[in-house]
Amino acid sequence: MAYQAEYIWLDGTEPTPLLRSKTKILADGKEPPVWGFDGSSTNQATGESSDCELQPVFICPDPIRGGDNVLVLCDVHLAQDDKPHPTNTRWTCAKAAKKYAKHEMIFGIEQEYTFLKPNGEPLGFPAGGFPGPQGPYYCGVGTGRVVAREIIEEHTQACIDAGLMIEGTNAEVMPGQWEFQIGAADALTVSDHMYIARWLLHRIAEDYDVVVSFAAKPQKGDWNGAGAHTNFSTKAMREDTDMKAIEAACKAIGKKVDLHIKGYGHDIESRLTGAHETAPYNKFSYGVSNRAASIRIPWQVSRTGRGYAEDRRPNANCDPYTVTRLLLETVCSAAG
Repeated sequence: MAYQAEYIWLDGTEPTPLLRSKTKILADGKEPPVWGFDGSSTNQATGESSDCELQPVFICPDPIRGGDNVLVLCDVHLAQDDKPHPTNTRWTCAKAAKKYAKHEMIFGIEQEYTFLKPNGEPLGFPAGGFPGPQGPYYCGVGTGRVVAREIIEEHTQACIDAGLMIEGTNAEVMPGQWEFQIGAADALTVSDHMYIARWLLHRIAEDYDVVVSFAAKPQKGDWNGAGAHTNFSTKAMREDTDMKAIEAACKAIGKKVDLHIKGYGHDIESRLTGAHETAPYNKFSYGVSNRAASIRIPWQVSRTGRGYAEDRRPNANCDPYTVTRLLLETVCSAAG
């Protein structure tokens, strides 16, 4: 019996790529092959030479269609010479992961996002106005404090059914804002799973006529932005008991502030202001239990002297392949 394979990839939209997908019908027992698409329609090619390749890199069950149907995350390659497309950030992440494999670096990403009405207003905001100030919404329960829980429940179960490494969910500080966590895993795995989880969120919200926004600051004013706090840990950070490896990692990152900020997502300056649980984008700090620092070291870690740290700067709209690559290169190159 035939089955459906949903091919998913990142396009060339700037400043933040969009997820695209299309369906291929395959005979029973046939693996999803390399496929193609019109790159001139996705900002990845010109009309005179529009063909691009989709090379499968991660396959999982399709929890929406069920049965034997699958989701197929793909790398984009140039059809002319089979080289990675310039928009293919997974390729560069894979090279860094291979280079620094001995450090056994793992990541966990906390993906925040905001539900919007089709007119662009945050879900949960009264028409043309504002709800009560932030306070009762974070991890809230009850009408007037939480909206769209039905989408979250459906999305969470879909991630579980797809075999993704989803670790939890919670309502966030602003009405209509939520979070889910993926990890902990190596750079490629956590990023692959994150993109499938994002695609599933868009696809499920589509059925409710709700827009998913990963914008850094979806609502201007005295409201929290949306981030993708990235927890990271090397083997040395997990095994040492004197905090030296963790502090060395933080200090190494502090020497490359501009490089990381440029790779952490569009419009980061509007979110990293020093308010709303953020550090200023152009200053670097780290500290124990400090959510106003660039990097937070959990209190449990400070007690044992080992574990992980949380880079709180990446935006919700960041590319996880780029974020994990930057952390790999900065932390591991300094460690030797």
